[in-house]
Order: sequence, then structure tokens, then C-alpha cells
Amino acid sequence: MNVWFAASEAVPLAKTGGLADVVGALPKALAARGVDVTVVMPKYGGIPEEWVREMKDRGHFYVAMGWRRQYCGLLETVADGVRFLLVDNEYYFKRGYLYGYGDEAERFVFFSFAVAEALARSDRLPDVVHCHDWQTGLVPFLLRTRYAYDPGLRNVRTVFTIHNLQYQGVFSRGLLQDLLSAGDDLLGEDGIEFYGAASCMKAGLMYADKLTTVSPTYAREIQTPEYGEKLDGVLRARAGDLVGIVNGIDTESYDPMTDPYVRAPYRQSLAKKRLNKPALQEELGLQVDARTPLVGIVSRLVRQKGMDLIGQALPELLQERVQIAVLGAGDPDFEGMFRDAIGRYPGRIAVWFGFNEGLARRIYAASDLFLMPSRFEPCGLSQLISLRYRTVPIVRETGGLCDTVEAFNEYEGTGNGFSFGPATSHDLLYTVRRALAFYEDEEAWARIVANGTKRDYGWAASAKQYEQLYRTLAQ
Repeated sequence: MNVWFAASEAVPLAKTGGLADVVGALPKALAARGVDVTVVMPKYGGIPEEWVREMKDRGHFYVAMGWRRQYCGLLETVADGVRFLLVDNEYYFKRGYLYGYGDEAERFVFFSFAVAEALARSDRLPDVVHCHDWQTGLVPFLLRTRYAYDPGLRNVRTVFTIHNLQYQGVFSRGLLQDLLSAGDDLLGEDGIEFYGAASCMKAGLMYADKLTTVSPTYAREIQTPEYGEKLDGVLRARAGDLVGIVNGIDTESYDPMTDPYVRAPYRQSLAKKRLNKPALQEELGLQVDARTPLVGIVSRLVRQKGMDLIGQALPELLQERVQIAVLGAGDPDFEGMFRDAIGRYPGRIAVWFGFNEGLARRIYAASDLFLMPSRFEPCGLSQLISLRYRTVPIVRETGGLCDTVEAFNEYEGTGNGFSFGPATSHDLLYTVRRALAFYEDEEAWARIVANGTKRDYGWAASAKQYEQLYRTLAQ
């Protein structure tokens, strides 16, 4: 089985979020099942030199986009046992950041054409091209339209995965029509037209052979107006081709026994885990007190992640015997909210603005509870990492959080965390207080933590589902 992944980022080469973790880890799990995977992604200027030095030239060609004719080089390297094919064009990708530029449409139309052209020039065509999020949504579109008459590509099937439906790559109709040299028929309602504009996400949804998203609950949610981001009708129409497969994490990397960032390694022992708390308290300027429950938050500071709910609950929450450690960046209003809290509650709340991989892992390891009250969450990786680090998650019941966190039932002794339904600060506060009460019951707490160890949070089961999907398409 030969599969190409097309994605805009992947660890260990380039990362802004969970997409990179998935695209970095899933191919390794598929390789363990005998699937030959190649990851195709842009060669960004920020890729570490250690990887750039190992890249081998695999030729070049030119990409035509409307009146533009752009150079495209192909470079190959192997990272963590996975073959990477890097699309090289310094004009589009040698920049300080991965995203956020005024020519995003042109950059990722170019990347989509580059993937299609690389396929057309490949000595061994893949059975399936697996595309990820809006940045690659045009790849299925191109293979079904521009390249439909290429006999070499006729049998290549496509899978399109929605990692977050909110980010859709919507651009002006005229711009995409120009870049794609597309006729009016392809920009209509049955094509990639989207409320007078054009959507790269919709292109993937309309033209891929199969659709996946990153949890079964999110697959159901996005077929409703509440979560469908104006694409729920398209998704309902394609419900028979849509499947939710929950994400995993790289359990070799996220292992508190071997994690180089963890001060006191541990695996099962709560006593050894708790040795990490005073060290983090001292590092962040929190009052050093091993008995005080520590709540961790590692997140983008945006409304989607429930930061408004946290802000409304914060004054009452910090009246409890609790400390909060936050790592993240995002909306300036939420950053200001946390800065104000630091001044009002010194020694009770600490915030690191930005992202720091080592600190994130130390927060996972040192915290007793992990707070994740997302308004919507396609899958979420943070709750999986927290469970791996024996930290009990508190989540809102949505998306992948529903599929991975089971609320503790004190009567039956089941459940690996705490959850609430309505997106209100009252429900959040009630649930945190309930969790804090069980934290004081050593026997109950040990049971909750132990329940969290019973599930495998790696990629093996999900990789099996993806392989079965690929084989169904390749028949």
C-alpha cells in the first residue's frame, strides 16, 4: 500500500499546532502496519538546519498558475523513518512564519499544483493521496478536473481530512478563478463557490473520494448548522463518505518516564509524579505548596478554547484552594485578562505568553488537573497528553473531548476525568469544584488516575482504521 500525505506542516520539520503532530505521527503508525507513506509539504525557511543538510535534490519543474510560471524544486529527506518530499520555492515559503500573509491563496494554490505535478512525474504512483485541511483542499479538485485526463493519475484516489472546519481558506472568486484558470462551471454552487467567494475547504469536501475528520462526535456535529460553519449541507450530502477517526498521540515522545523536559521521571507512581509540582511552582513563581491542587492550561487563548468561560469563572475559582499554570497566546483581550489576574492573585496564577515545548510538557507533568473547556473541539490532543501524564482532564462535552474523556462516576468507579455540557461559566465552575472535592479523597483520586491509564492513547487503532479506508478505495 503506497500513500502520499499532502499537508502544510508536520513534525519534526515545521509546526504551528496539532495538525503537524498528526501528520508527523500517523505515518509512523501506518509504516508499522506495512503502509509506505510519503509526506509532501512546503520547504519553509524555518525548517531546522539539521534536516536541511540531509535533503537530496529530486529535480525541478515549473508550475503554471494563470499568467504566472513559478519554479518548483523537489527535495527529499527521511525524518523519524518517514520519507518527506519538500516543495521548494523560496518566493512563497522562505518566510518568517508558516501562515498569515496577504498572498495565502497564491501560496497554497501553488503548493496544490506542485503536489499534482509531483504525482504526474512520480516513478511510483501512490494508491491514495491523503490531504489535510484547507491548504490542500484543492489537490482533489485538481486531480478531478485539470488532471482528470492524465492516464497515469486516473486511478489515484483521494482522502480529505478536516482537522478544523472553522479555517476554510475562503478567498475571492475572481482570485481563485485566475490562479486555477477555472471556468465558471467549476466556481458554481456544485463546485467551490462559497457565498459569492470560493472555498478551498469546500473543494476538498466536494471532490475527494472519501472524507474524514478527527473524531466520531465531531463528524456528527459538523453536519448541523451549529457546528457546520455554513458547510453542513455539503457534509450532510456526503455523509455516506464521511467517517470520524479519533486522533492519537506519539506515545514514545509523550512518555513521562523518558521525556527529557520532565524534572522527576515517572510512569504509574502518583508520588513520583507529584515531585514535579514544587519544581514547576518555583519555576513559574507560584507559591510552593505540594498540597495545593494545580490546574494546567496549555492552549491558544481564544474563544473557541473557552477562554471567555474561564475568565468569567476566574474570580470565584481563585477563591478555592487551587493554583493555575497557563501557557499560551492568542486574543489580546484574553491575554490582558490573564495579566490582570496575575496582578490580583500573586502566587496563585502564573502565565507564560507564547509557546514553549519544554514548559508545556512540565505543565502536563506537574499539574493535578488539566482544564480544557472548549466551545468546540474537533479532536484535541491536549487532553490525550494530560491523560498520558496522569493528569486528570476537565473538559466540555464536545467533539473529540466526548470521545476520549469519560466523566467520573463515583458510584461505579468509572471515568477518567470530569466534563460538563452547557457552555457556561457556572457549569465550568461547578465541575472544577467537583473535581477539587475528589482530589481531597486520595482513594477516589487514585482510581480516577488509574482509569486514565487503561486506554491506549497512541495511533495503533486509528492507523488500522485509516489503512482499512485506504484499502477500500484502492480496490
